[in-house]
Amino acid sequence: MESIAINFILFIIYSFLGWLVEVINCSIVEKKLVNRGFLISPICPIYGCGALLITIVLNNYKDDWFVVFCMAVILCGLLEYFTSWLMEKIFHARWWDYSQNKFNINGRICLETMVPFGILGLVIIYILNPFFYNILHLIPTNIAEIISIILLIILIIDSIVSFNVISKVTSTVKKVTQENKKDDTYEITAKAREILKSNWKGRRILDAFPDIETIKEKVKKVASDTAEKSKKAVEMSKKIKKKGKEVASKKIEIKKKDK
Repeated sequence: MESIAINFILFIIYSFLGWLVEVINCSIVEKKLVNRGFLISPICPIYGCGALLITIVLNNYKDDWFVVFCMAVILCGLLEYFTSWLMEKIFHARWWDYSQNKFNINGRICLETMVPFGILGLVIIYILNPFFYNILHLIPTNIAEIISIILLIILIIDSIVSFNVISKVTSTVKKVTQENKKDDTYEITAKAREILKSNWKGRRILDAFPDIETIKEKVKKVASDTAEKSKKAVEMSKKIKKKGKEVASKKIEIKKKDK
């Protein structure tokens, strides 16, 4: 069993690697440099949590790669779903949304992202963990503890600062909702974005999550899309009925001619 200090340093390493992957991927998609992540530091803790969860839970199953793959998919999928739900409850905003992807669950997770989790689990168990643990074991225990404490303090300070910035968005959403009797969800989101743009930390978060939406805006969009689909379905049904009547009418005319 590895020490808490070693595992925490490993958590930070994987959080950084996750941030790096996100930055590279999003920068390629957006065709510009995108500094992803909720925190100021170059880390995405959700990746560190996922990697550490895989390490702790699946290490005993490393003799069966298929079990490791399947359980990595399940563990990381549950982690991503829970993280999305928790951040939505705390900040009243949706930070990522897979609604447009096939085989998604409430837009929080989708098959397209879960399969790579399984592959990542294999890489972590069989390649990365042995490599990183060999290096970390070279660090004296007392030094490893000091490094982990310093990293923990930085993470706590970073989390507090980031939480305070996003809390302003939450309070704005509540305030505008109370003042706006028309329930203009787009105005709420605009106000939230305006606050985020007021300081460098907020601008960084907005750049990292350009598609951030308040929950009310999301609900309104879903309702609008549903109404539009229903309208198209009704129109299609009318066309089918009209076509059916025309076909029936032609059949009657043909029968009359035959007589």
